[in-house]
Amino acid sequence: MALPILETASYELTLPSTDVKVKFRPFKVAEEKVLLQALESQEQKQIVEALKNIVSVCTFGNLNVDELPTFDLEYVFLQIRSKSVGEVANLKILCPDDKKTYADVDVDLTKIDVQVDDEHTNKIQVNDQVSLLMKYPTINSVDPTKDYAKGAKTQDLFDIISKSIYQIQEGDKTHMAVDYSKDEMDKFVESLDSKSFKSIQRFYETMPKLRHELEVENPKTKVKSKVTLEGLSDFFG
Repeated sequence: MALPILETASYELTLPSTDVKVKFRPFKVAEEKVLLQALESQEQKQIVEALKNIVSVCTFGNLNVDELPTFDLEYVFLQIRSKSVGEVANLKILCPDDKKTYADVDVDLTKIDVQVDDEHTNKIQVNDQVSLLMKYPTINSVDPTKDYAKGAKTQDLFDIISKSIYQIQEGDKTHMAVDYSKDEMDKFVESLDSKSFKSIQRFYETMPKLRHELEVENPKTKVKSKVTLEGLSDFFG
């Protein structure tokens, strides 16, 4: 006698970047096992591949995970995780007041959204004739553990800027970044003045992020502090 095939519920979410509706299902035990093994390995490449695989299969192959902005990918995974393991996650948060004590906090994952800064723009005006149209980094173009807006190594920052330029407008001429080599794009970025470079950094600082603010009470000092969680690493380590 054959064993029963268990049916899996499906749900719907809206992609933050495009407002496109996407159907998804919870991940299965076999898929979770691969993710847990990747997390145990602490190998960044293995973790990224496991994350991409779960998002791809759980959205029935309808998303190109390699082209998704990082915040879209993180949001989709968060929704999948909430329906797979539970909508409430118990996190250990480092208390800001003494920077050594951890507090257990329950976070409702259904209330976490991608937030957009009101001042955010993906168009950078270099001068009267030249402007840039930026594209959001994907999980393949960045290391998710790094904050490129704050404290990134100089070469890392230059590399990600080169990869994030989508289009260069020069008067009536439109230059598509994909038509140029990495060396050509690197030289172009190096030719930018300081003001333009800071505007690009501002693009990263203000771009949409998976973000949630909560209050944490230090179990030892009883001091209450506001803590902001950003990105999957803050939610799941």
